[in-house]
Amino acid sequence: MNALDNSATRARRGFVWPAWGWSLIGVLAVWAVIISVRPGAPLDPLTQALSLAPFLVLVALGQMIVITLGPGNIDVSVGTIISMTSYISVAVGATAGPVAGLLAAAGAGVAAGLISVAAILLLRVPPIIATLATSLIVTSATLLLADAARGSADPALRSFVNAKVLGIPAIALLVVLVTVVIWFVLKHTRLGLSIIAVGQSDRAAERAGIKVAGVTATAYLLSAGFAGLVGGLLAAFISPSTVLGTSYMLDSIAVVVIGGTLISGGRPVPAGAWTGALFFVLLSGLLNLVGWSVGAQNVLKGVLVVLVVIIASASTGTGRATIRRLRASLSPGSSRAVPTTTEKKESLHG
Repeated sequence: MNALDNSATRARRGFVWPAWGWSLIGVLAVWAVIISVRPGAPLDPLTQALSLAPFLVLVALGQMIVITLGPGNIDVSVGTIISMTSYISVAVGATAGPVAGLLAAAGAGVAAGLISVAAILLLRVPPIIATLATSLIVTSATLLLADAARGSADPALRSFVNAKVLGIPAIALLVVLVTVVIWFVLKHTRLGLSIIAVGQSDRAAERAGIKVAGVTATAYLLSAGFAGLVGGLLAAFISPSTVLGTSYMLDSIAVVVIGGTLISGGRPVPAGAWTGALFFVLLSGLLNLVGWSVGAQNVLKGVLVVLVVIIASASTGTGRATIRRLRASLSPGSSRAVPTTTEKKESLHG
């Protein structure tokens, strides 16, 4: 009887629209427009997008973990970390090999992340200010590395990032695997469930025995580490540059939001990193095709992100929960704007 009851309940509920569904529709729509504007092999635009999207997906996965921690959590240092680690990867790879170069890039990213973590947890600096300060420090290091830079990425690494398997970029297949691992960690491990719990209510998570400081530190270190790894890969795919990661800071945030992750925290959507990244890459290709400037493209991206946030807030009730948090933060004796369990339920279910 229980099995029959469960089946009947699922039937009544029907199909549940996935959080990444709208961004997938956007991918298909932009893909169709590109094909109509530039007739030819219909799979070419998607293949080209799959060559560029994996780098953005990796950065977005790290950004997603940070944003899942809840309001105010965001990493604006990822762009400068990418630029810095592109030089580190090449320098180390020239003497120790490409694998060591990538490990050094990821390690340098984590080291930069430690600055943000120290500022957030020890000095109680708001995350956006802490990561901005880290970004300024990293930018100075990047300029010094650029002045001393010599050579280019290892040919073996360059071959790998450009390799294809059955017409699909090998780097895309690797990042798909990473995405699956991140999904598993978030849904089936103590660390992942702790990140989601902190995003839903850090006070409740702390009362449940979760070490909020440790979870926060891990999230920011993962974000910085992913950015460092992307810097090493991009150094081989393109070349090191002081502005190599400039666009990745805003784009990674936009991809996370458009992919369905709640900006209010507590609901990560790893699959949305892919649909969001493909949408942005295809959209940029379409706008370049019709002659839009970079500035105009950024304006459009910004408008799209704002629209998605407004729609998400209206449909999930996160706007109401955010107002309550603001009021709580302004009330006497309150050190942080922390949502109650009831508020978080409203933010998730409207």
